[in-house]
Amino acid sequence: MTGTPLLDVRGLIKRFGGLVATDKVDLRVLRGEIHALIGPNGAGKTTLVAQLGGQLASDQGRITFDGIDITRWAAHDRARHGLARSFQITRLFKSASVLDNVALAVQAVTGSSLGAWRPVRRERALFERAREILAAVGLDDQANQFVDQLSHGERRALEVGMALAGRPLLLLLDEPMAGLGQQESASMERLIASIRASCTVLLIEHDVDAVFRLADRVSVLVEGRVIASGKPADVRNDAGVIAAYLGDGATARRPRLENPAKAGP
Repeated sequence: MTGTPLLDVRGLIKRFGGLVATDKVDLRVLRGEIHALIGPNGAGKTTLVAQLGGQLASDQGRITFDGIDITRWAAHDRARHGLARSFQITRLFKSASVLDNVALAVQAVTGSSLGAWRPVRRERALFERAREILAAVGLDDQANQFVDQLSHGERRALEVGMALAGRPLLLLLDEPMAGLGQQESASMERLIASIRASCTVLLIEHDVDAVFRLADRVSVLVEGRVIASGKPADVRNDAGVIAAYLGDGATARRPRLENPAKAGP
């Protein structure tokens, strides 16, 4: 990690009529870190991620990514520049194979030909890259299965793999553990920990125990505003965070940081 932010958000605002969903948000994500964004339901996390990804235009503020002002860029331009996003709801081709889903994602970012003059599976480099991604997310044994044969956790891992197809500089992970059981959550946690070797991660997640194990830094969003940002131990013990998010009974529920080691791959 370096001190220069890969993502630098200043004064970001999004209004829906009289509702201010994000209210002068400042957020800085450093290169090489896992930065977690947490907060209660309705805090504005999903709106903020959509603003960062380009799915929602901001009303005010600035987004600088890799030294370039991308505030007015379309989502596909941000993706080409290295900002990738996964979604809360999986977006997969369920009637296609796992390998073909990833190959299509690779094709989308590389522009490799999928024309009618030659069979898709002759695109050797494309499918080699797809298989590399499947190995990285632990799905190489499921390459020839159809997506609708996968468990929910495997589908979430596949979506992460597809987001990695373009070798992003920054990956926005929007609640990747939503709906997962204990074992699948543990697998996803290991996957997220392994991603940091290849890209920076901004993690939006409700599982605060996993967040505090994984994150280098944590920002807390409440009612559209970032009320705290810093190292996990500092944020965990912040009086404002306890009052606004963790609650009065937070002592028993706060993540234990006695062993701050990050989850391994």
